[in-house]
Amino acid sequence: MKKYSEMTREELLSEKELLEKRYAEKKALGLKLDISRGKPSPEQLALSLPMLDLINSETENFKCENGFDIRNYGVVDGIPECRRLFGEILDAPAENVIVTGNSSLNLFYDLIAHAMCHGVPGGDAPWCECKERKLLCPAPGYDRHFAVGEYFGFKLIPIEMKNDGPNMNQVEALITDPDVKGIICVPKYSNPQGISYSAEVIERFANLSPAAKDFRIFWDNAYTVHHLDFDGEMDEIPSLLRLAEKNGKSDMVYMLGSTSKITFPTAGLAAVASSAANTADIKRMLSFQNIGPDKINQMRHVLFFKNLDGVLKHMRKQAEVIRPKFETVLTVLKEELGETGIAEWNSPKGGYFVSAELLEGTAKRTVSLCKEAGLAITGAGAVYPYGNDPGDSILRIAPTFAPVCELPQAMEIFCISAKLAAIEKLL
Repeated sequence: MKKYSEMTREELLSEKELLEKRYAEKKALGLKLDISRGKPSPEQLALSLPMLDLINSETENFKCENGFDIRNYGVVDGIPECRRLFGEILDAPAENVIVTGNSSLNLFYDLIAHAMCHGVPGGDAPWCECKERKLLCPAPGYDRHFAVGEYFGFKLIPIEMKNDGPNMNQVEALITDPDVKGIICVPKYSNPQGISYSAEVIERFANLSPAAKDFRIFWDNAYTVHHLDFDGEMDEIPSLLRLAEKNGKSDMVYMLGSTSKITFPTAGLAAVASSAANTADIKRMLSFQNIGPDKINQMRHVLFFKNLDGVLKHMRKQAEVIRPKFETVLTVLKEELGETGIAEWNSPKGGYFVSAELLEGTAKRTVSLCKEAGLAITGAGAVYPYGNDPGDSILRIAPTFAPVCELPQAMEIFCISAKLAAIEKLL
């Protein structure tokens, strides 16, 4: 098959006619398919159900290892055994870990809000007093991270994503501006490209010398144990906090993580690991915010997993559920778009997404065609700050939630739509 860019006008019109027929057939089915958000499927959620039975009136699991009654107020930084568990997950000292909430996004929001109102250790003033405050945003990236920055009035500055992480030359040049207060990263199996930062990139992060004394790296390691093939190749990355500590720069780092996509998204746990000064500051903030987190839920997680090895065994089961979905998505993309020359995509080793780069100027039209045919997909531009994809080309595919039997139809609609949009553009 010729690449679309090599076809004559007559050949493109003939191909368009065939695609329109296929599109009409799919549209006539009245389908309601969804690959729009990275949610765990019911099968994944079912794997954690036994955890709910680990604490009840017939057990004696109401005291943590320091003797504190988990049913009562207190312990704002989390029970010690749960802090130790997250220390293993995030590769950080347990004494520098605080466990709370249910999502790393919630923690990111709280940390930004706290810095806005009160500043951070080592800083001169609350961030709200910096009228031109800026946040660096590796892009394509996570739309909800961008939304938090925008909500708090930051100027969002896109940073190019390369195959091994953000363009560090850009980062190092921009942090000479004292108005740049931070950067938000998903360093392993990034959203949406599935990129894991290289050791060299992470070392450069640990060595940053920003002009702003209160500059912070928000390191959302949300997919640290989310491998797709535990018997194949898996990405591993060094601990930013440990590297920064060696350089005397650990105050720059907030390492975030959660069990949102490990157990239950709205009934999981979140954690932050940082320097001693930051940890003390966060603990003080939490002491005003609540009288103690859900320690019963923390104990459930500890009893269910016990340690990192238990977490990895659980995630191996999850991988068995979702790997066939990713394989289906990648197979259809190759079959439908592989020879057209209008699209490229990643083959992730982990995480929750596949990122497709379509012909420039066709992403919005592709989303519109998908919607008309009954397929919900994340909006064009969502993976860039302010929803502005400069090339109108990147779309995020989320395979996990849909039943595997629906994905061939969903991806066929996606590919037909992408091809129609491309031919319209070329014509």
